Amino acid sequence: MGVVTDPGSGNGGTVRGPKQDRSRATRQRLLEAAVSCLAEHGWTGSTVSAVAERAGVSRGAAQHHFPTREDLFTAAVEYVAEERSTALRTLPPQDRRTVVAALVDLYTGPLFRAALHLWVAASNEPQLHARVTELEARVGRESHRIAVRLLRADESVPGVRETVQGLLDMARGLGLANLLTDDGERRERVVAQWGELVERALG
Repeated sequence: MGVVTDPGSGNGGTVRGPKQDRSRATRQRLLEAAVSCLAEHGWTGSTVSAVAERAGVSRGAAQHHFPTREDLFTAAVEYVAEERSTALRTLPPQDRRTVVAALVDLYTGPLFRAALHLWVAASNEPQLHARVTELEARVGRESHRIAVRLLRADESVPGVRETVQGLLDMARGLGLANLLTDDGERRERVVAQWGELVERALG
């Protein structure tokens, strides 16, 4: 039984049962394991069996939650996207240069690395392409909205929207470059320059 009734509870009498809690915990472990596999081994090295082993569950349990490999990894990237958005939303008010650096950090970390691997896979896997394209379009819109708020940008001013989008494109580019080499010193210089450009452009 997934949900039981508790008349004394403060949420309308419904509380979560142990079976449902275990199911949610298993799903969470599978998503985290899928993200780790993608970040470390890419699409080719990330199988349902590998993810299940890393998550400490059977392959059958993994397929109960995610019937196909595409289901699993699309859900993993959606999880990545939500984690990225949550990290952005919870950034405290800061000066714009600090916001620029924080945005780049999100695009060069392991969550974004996992998303990049799925993008590459989607370019060659027709069954993934439509799902990932739709997901990334939604993530892109959400990221842009959050960046506008954090940067206190007025998009009614000509050029401001393009400045914000250029910043996000730059951050994605640094994330892609980070797959090959972690050149932190060069990245710091680029981020500092973009911080100055954004400050001047947004006024």
